Amino acid sequence: MIYYQNGSATHNLSHEDLKMGLREAFDKLGEKRKVLAIPPDYTRLPSRAGELTEIAWEYYGDKLTDILPALGTHTPMTDEQISHMFGKTPADLIRIHDWRNDVATLGRISAEIVEEVSEYKVHFDWPVQVNKLLVEGNFDLILSIGQVVPHEVVGMANYNKNVFVGTGGAEAINKSHYVGAVYGMERMMGRADTPVRRLFNYASENFAKHLPIVYVLTVVGVNKEGKQQTYGLFVGDDFDVFDLAAKLSLEVNFQMVEKPLKKVLIWLDPTEFKSTWLGNKSIYRTRMAIADGGELIVLAPALIEFGEDKEIDRLIHKYGYFGTPQTLKAVENNEELRNNLGAAAHLIHGSSEGRFSITYCPGKNPENLTKQEIESVGFQYADIDEMMEKYNFRHLKEGFNTLPSGEEIYYISSPALGLWAHRDRFEY
Repeated sequence: MIYYQNGSATHNLSHEDLKMGLREAFDKLGEKRKVLAIPPDYTRLPSRAGELTEIAWEYYGDKLTDILPALGTHTPMTDEQISHMFGKTPADLIRIHDWRNDVATLGRISAEIVEEVSEYKVHFDWPVQVNKLLVEGNFDLILSIGQVVPHEVVGMANYNKNVFVGTGGAEAINKSHYVGAVYGMERMMGRADTPVRRLFNYASENFAKHLPIVYVLTVVGVNKEGKQQTYGLFVGDDFDVFDLAAKLSLEVNFQMVEKPLKKVLIWLDPTEFKSTWLGNKSIYRTRMAIADGGELIVLAPALIEFGEDKEIDRLIHKYGYFGTPQTLKAVENNEELRNNLGAAAHLIHGSSEGRFSITYCPGKNPENLTKQEIESVGFQYADIDEMMEKYNFRHLKEGFNTLPSGEEIYYISSPALGLWAHRDRFEY
């Protein structure tokens, strides 16, 4: 059932609009005794999920007993991030998800089903895992809050991904990421119906029906003025609410460029992007738009690590971003990668498959990744001061820009909020 829907390519929802819409949905849900909120973490700050969580807390008061940020493999939020994202919401409501230890397995999807949905590219079953709190907390309402936007692993982010990956366990996260990677990112991104989504939907229907989950979904993008804009809010408890949000997201988050891009410049906001685990959105969100032999330049002043998880960071250091064939061979030959298929998937996601160059420009503080580290994993390195002087993004508009030298460059300020492609590389 859909409890609230409001959105279009021309909507610009304010805080009051979100508050009114969410309260209307809550009124329809009726009286609740104990509520759990599952928002994303700080890496999804533009989703406005922090505001929505605060609105939920204001509505339910002490009946909202727990907030479990959907960390997945990300590091726990800091006190400063919690305060910034969730406003007046009491920090003592926050629970930390431990993806390696703190999970319950609701069931397993058979290898036959996983093989079928993946076109026989993988041969394993898949565990339906969630944080134990969802099962043991005795909630009569679980609010899964987040943003629908094109995504490299599942096609379109959020909906039940927020539950089965955001609060999932190591095996579920690793295997689902690997299914998407070997199936092919360019067949996945921007599509609501993908092999990974089919697994999540099967899990919802067959193993998680007893969980009282209601989805609160936003659609947020960057408008023509380069400012973030909230285009929609959708609240419901089944696939229909996701389908509505996904259609709007494809309309506002997807940019079909008229010609392949020869040079792309991306700015990674230092408050959001400190790892290539997240920063590589620059690569996979633009890969379908960049020309063969093109160049991607990533300004990453806060880049201090490859993986947020220490073991994943070690594996990225060791194996690097050298394309699908080399990664698949490494998985075949190395047990440590077979035991960390999520890391292997990320190595595929972060490669251009040799089709275009990727230049990272980290900051120059002692904690930043070094030139040697950047180049050791297959990227090129450039001095951030020199590149920012040459390509001063503060004077660039979103999209195509012609510099005084006559050089054309395509600028993107928020890679996490979009998907870019040339029509030759994207089929609906």
